[in-house]
Amino acid sequence: MSRPRSRSTSVREDEALRLPRPPGVLRRFWARHPVLADILIVVVCALLSIVPVGIITRDLPIPLALGVSIAVPVGVVAVCATLLWRRRRPWVPFIAAFALETAFLFALQPIGSPLLLVTSYSLAVYRSSKAAWVGLGLGLASLAAVSGILVLTGMITLQIAMNAVVGSLVLGLIGTLLGVNVGGRKRYLAAVIDRSRQLLVERDQQAQLAAADERARIAREMHDIVSHSLTVIVALSEGAAATPDAAQAKAAASASAETARSALTEMRAMLGVLRADDSPLPLAPLAPTPPQETVAQAQRAGYPVTLSVSGGGELPPAVAHAVGRIVQEGVTNAMRHAPGATSISVRLIHAPGSVTVEIVNDGVTAAVDSSDRPSGFGLRGLAERAAHAGGEITSQAVGGGRWLLRAELPAHSPDPVALEPKDLP
Repeated sequence: MSRPRSRSTSVREDEALRLPRPPGVLRRFWARHPVLADILIVVVCALLSIVPVGIITRDLPIPLALGVSIAVPVGVVAVCATLLWRRRRPWVPFIAAFALETAFLFALQPIGSPLLLVTSYSLAVYRSSKAAWVGLGLGLASLAAVSGILVLTGMITLQIAMNAVVGSLVLGLIGTLLGVNVGGRKRYLAAVIDRSRQLLVERDQQAQLAAADERARIAREMHDIVSHSLTVIVALSEGAAATPDAAQAKAAASASAETARSALTEMRAMLGVLRADDSPLPLAPLAPTPPQETVAQAQRAGYPVTLSVSGGGELPPAVAHAVGRIVQEGVTNAMRHAPGATSISVRLIHAPGSVTVEIVNDGVTAAVDSSDRPSGFGLRGLAERAAHAGGEITSQAVGGGRWLLRAELPAHSPDPVALEPKDLP
């Protein structure tokens, strides 16, 4: 069920579409006051139709002439009043107009009415061109049939029948031609405006989708920066507090400060792009974090992290960025959720057309923390990041107390239009 649009909503859409004002003061006035326009049309048609009716009573006896002079104008006014429905139900005044033309055949005098001109025009404008032509054809055929019967029975002359049919044909044809022209243009403009409104809505929807996608991307970047850096800082701070060696404590504190400064630099770079209001481009990803730097930070924090690289090759920026973030998040998860691990192995395997990242730790316990599951923000972000790079990622226990995070990415730039984020298996 469609919801009615409020006037304010329509006005806002028209303002957004920058529609021009309708030409002409009178046209704008009639467009804003359709009821008044219909009433004036009813009055004019009634006057033009009643005046010729006076000749009907010219040759009738006085008692009959009195009755006819009352009944006929009342009927004409009633038929003209049906024009008030010409916008909503154009068939009603159209049929009434042909009925009045048929009744005028019995006047034995050539009498006409402008009703067919107005009703044919209204049928073409407010219903359809096909309905106008079909209605005109059926109406003329019916009028011609009744006229022929009356001529054959001698009730009217051939001249009266010819005048009625030809007059109705001329008025109906003029009204239909005008109505087809105006109605076709009106429907075309309505279709163009409706299409423009659809494009306006689609533009807003695309902007909202782009904003949502950008928020998700920023959330992934912020999570990776803050989570990894804070994990390293916590580990270094705890080590500095626990060691009795002043030199080692000083080195740990220095490494912690350096990690904090690096994270602050990354966050400032990201927030700086967000605050640049004059930048016409969307937020671009930061420079990828090299896996070697991530491993080095973890090693300085005292974690048994090793890195091995097999093969080689230049990776596109998007893929290199994804590899750096995957290694960063995988090592951070191992540091946070497997503190008893004796080995955290990071392997980068370059193959023709693809690159594989494997992070294995042997610190799995019986109870796996919920943040290591697909519902966690870290792994969810990694899944989205791998999907945007055109690859896929898995995270699962592999037996022997080990946990494997494996991502396989293409070694070429992905097509951003064809890719959609995928859920973790």
